[in-house]
Amino acid sequence: MQLLFLLLVLCLLQGGTATPEEELQILSQFRASLTAAKSSTFESWDAGRSACGFAGVRCDSTGSVSEIDLTDAGISGEISFASLCRLPSLSSLSLGFNSLSGSVSADLRNCTALRRLDLAANNLAGPVPDLAPLSELRVLNLSGNTLTGAFPWGSLAHLTGLQVLSLGDNSFDASPFPKVVVSLTKLNWVFLSSCNIHGDIPPSIGNLTELVDLELASNLLTGGIPREIARLSKLWMLELFNNSLTGRIPAGFGNLSRLAYFDASMNQLEGDLAELRSLTGLVSLQLFMNDLSGEVPPEFGEFRYLTNLSLYTNRLTGTLPPTLGSWAKFDFIDVSTNFFTGSIPPDMCRRGTMTRFLILENNFTGEIPANYGSCLSLVRFRVSKNSLSGVVPAGLWSLPNLNIIDLAVNQFEGGIGAGIGKAKSLYQLYLNENRFSGKFPPEIGGVTSIVNIDVSYNRFYGEIPASIGELKQLLSLNFESNAFSGTIPNAIGSCVRLSSVGLAANNLSGPIPASFGQLTSLNSLDLSNNQLSGEIPVSLAALKLSALDLSNNQLTGAVPAALAIAAYNRSFTGNSGLCAEGGGTNSLRSLRQCPATTRGSSDELRVVLTCFLAGAAVILACIGLYIALRKRLADGRGGHHDVVKDPSWDLKSFRILTFDEQEIVDAIKPDNLIGKGGSGEVYRVELASGEVVAVKHIWNDPVGGTKERSTAAMLGARGRRRPARREFEAEIATLSAVRHVNLVKLYCSITSEESCLLVYEHLPNGSLWDRLHGPSAGKASELGWDERYEIALGAARGLEYLHHGWDRPILHRDVKASNILLDQCFKPRIADFGLAKVLQSAASGAGGGKEGSSAHVIAGTYGYIAPEYAYTWKVNEKSDVYSFGVVLMELVTGRQPIEPEYGENKDIVHWASRRMGNRESVMAMVDLRIPEWAREESVKVLRIAVLCTARLPATRPSMRAVVQMLEEAGRCRAFSGAFGGGKVEKVESEAVVGD
Repeated sequence: MQLLFLLLVLCLLQGGTATPEEELQILSQFRASLTAAKSSTFESWDAGRSACGFAGVRCDSTGSVSEIDLTDAGISGEISFASLCRLPSLSSLSLGFNSLSGSVSADLRNCTALRRLDLAANNLAGPVPDLAPLSELRVLNLSGNTLTGAFPWGSLAHLTGLQVLSLGDNSFDASPFPKVVVSLTKLNWVFLSSCNIHGDIPPSIGNLTELVDLELASNLLTGGIPREIARLSKLWMLELFNNSLTGRIPAGFGNLSRLAYFDASMNQLEGDLAELRSLTGLVSLQLFMNDLSGEVPPEFGEFRYLTNLSLYTNRLTGTLPPTLGSWAKFDFIDVSTNFFTGSIPPDMCRRGTMTRFLILENNFTGEIPANYGSCLSLVRFRVSKNSLSGVVPAGLWSLPNLNIIDLAVNQFEGGIGAGIGKAKSLYQLYLNENRFSGKFPPEIGGVTSIVNIDVSYNRFYGEIPASIGELKQLLSLNFESNAFSGTIPNAIGSCVRLSSVGLAANNLSGPIPASFGQLTSLNSLDLSNNQLSGEIPVSLAALKLSALDLSNNQLTGAVPAALAIAAYNRSFTGNSGLCAEGGGTNSLRSLRQCPATTRGSSDELRVVLTCFLAGAAVILACIGLYIALRKRLADGRGGHHDVVKDPSWDLKSFRILTFDEQEIVDAIKPDNLIGKGGSGEVYRVELASGEVVAVKHIWNDPVGGTKERSTAAMLGARGRRRPARREFEAEIATLSAVRHVNLVKLYCSITSEESCLLVYEHLPNGSLWDRLHGPSAGKASELGWDERYEIALGAARGLEYLHHGWDRPILHRDVKASNILLDQCFKPRIADFGLAKVLQSAASGAGGGKEGSSAHVIAGTYGYIAPEYAYTWKVNEKSDVYSFGVVLMELVTGRQPIEPEYGENKDIVHWASRRMGNRESVMAMVDLRIPEWAREESVKVLRIAVLCTARLPATRPSMRAVVQMLEEAGRCRAFSGAFGGGKVEKVESEAVVGD
């Protein structure tokens, strides 16, 4: 019997070993399944040498492979755990910060010797298998992937020696706070942020006395911060932001003497900051967007390590300690939107490292400290909406790294320093509503990066400098309500990106520059209440202005016919010399009828007649060309519609067609125009077959200040204009390939040298925006909760297909309610891929995020744009997720993304997030048109919207996870609808919005 037992043991020992040759073969198989971005990564992995000499491989004293470390090695592919776990001595596997895909297979259970498993920041998906067999684990890091399903929390009970547990930034199924975690008393590092955990933090968290780092941010946690957390005396970092925590900072919190980083922002905490007064080791304190009150303890002024302080959007009062931020290499402060008073602490940039100074929307008084003018590190300086006064330090205007100077709505005096020409990084200048005076410095022309200038409601005088014409990036220019005189510089017409110009209420004279007609992006023009004279330039008629005000000037002559429309009825009042042409077609009731000779002398009349005759000749030539083309097309047309004989047009079909290109071209006329999108005009075309299609006419780049829209004009404009090719080709490349029930169908493209046409399916019920907010809003009652839920789920599936259905994600970049169209059954189709772009693979970023594509034009629509876009100008899949979250909020609340009720510079995300703290306020947000039985379910969808609109992109779920959550939210729909009620699990959450 003893002999048999020894033989059995021997067999087991032999089964648990591997020869060097076998280990070499295992590693070779592992290498074969991977692709390396750099050839040097596996250069040393030569089958002719020992595996112990491979880069990233270590062996133990017996020569067996014990560690594999290929962290951030630029590798992709799938991990074969079935192969790797045949290495009997493998105790450490570190493959984090790569682009590995696939799943974590059940074969992982065979790696029983593992003490360290680090797969963080990859693209791993699917569920996590049972981890109980890995009882030797000390480090488990699966964070920053796209793992889903129910995490096997129970199996952690077998990992009694676990010291590091990092599972954050995944899309696991919702679960209560896992009690098993607080039983693992050797833990010193816990990262469970963005894990879909809900409920209260248990008091037994105090048992983890070895904890150094505890991160539970961006979950669905409720209740208070347990007082037992004060027992974690070794705690160095505590992150609880973006939850729904309530109550006060617990008593005894000041005992955490080693705490350096504390972030409990975006909750509903209340009370004062007294418990923090003894945390002298704090480096970063972030408590913004809570309901905190009281004063900042004076002890904060003695915090010698403090570099970051963010307390904005609370109810804090009193003054800031005068020595605040003067000890360490202070980085940033944001105490905006509180009730602070007193003066600005003078020495925050004492060490020359401060980058951001934001104290807007308080009641600070006094002057800006003089030494801030020499703070070369400053990037953002925002002190608007206070009671500050005095002269701005001269050096502040010329700081080389400053992006934003925001001094608006104060009582500042003096002028703008000539040194502003040295502010080469400046892109926003807000000085409105102060007492600034003097001449506007011509040196502004050297600040070629600037995008927005607002100096309205001040006392500037003199001429507007012509050097403004050098500002090619300028989007907004507001000089309203000053004392500027002289003429408007023609050079402003060179600022071709301008969308808004406000020069009202000055002393400007002379003509309106004809060069304004070159501002093809201009949306708003206000020149009212000046002394402008002469005629209105005809070139302005080519602009697509939503707001025009030329009232109260000394303008004369006839208003250009294209501007004589009802929308501009009040735009010309107070100009006694103006009149309107057109007889019965005149829509300007405020103006008199022009006499026949208003437009000038007989010389001018001859010019007009000459132009008329020349135009008539061109029209006749176009008609002749049109007839010839029609005849030629009729002679050459065969039975296949994807073959075009006419050389002027190129038709590319993507589906079986029942029409030809000429039938589409003939229908592009004003009578069929039904809307304008972000990149073109849309026409409804009823075909001879009875079928209805939608045709998008991609806007061309205008030459000479005009835009033709008719077929004849397009045909006759050859050689004078260039179509928006890049935008068109991007849309074609995307749409011609996609096939999904929730994406709009593209039938074909029709192109010529002059025009770009896309022919889509026509959706008869318009857009979601129309049904909720637009002309069809009265029909919103047709959108019961069943329809709204199906629209949300269908649109989510369409985006999921774009993000996850391709080797490379396809970005929409302009997700909004008006781009979700509805068919006859109110099923959604995502439309308008004019800004879509295939996202190329990018290098891993910190925390596992992948860098997005850089956008050279504004990507998205105001109210839907993710907050990070304002700072990085980069977009990725999570940007689409944010925009979709706004759409979900619209569906549930019935509100628009931007409404006056939200407050200045606030949106629906901010409005909703502030109301997620209690059930009553949450239920009050639900659209009254949603029936009582569906309100619980609609709240679940609203909470998903909150997750989608998290401030940090990494904390937002993927669209795949959004679809899963929506499906889960509607799982009991049939029962609740049938019985008129139904309960769903209450899950608290809080959104993240930004400054």
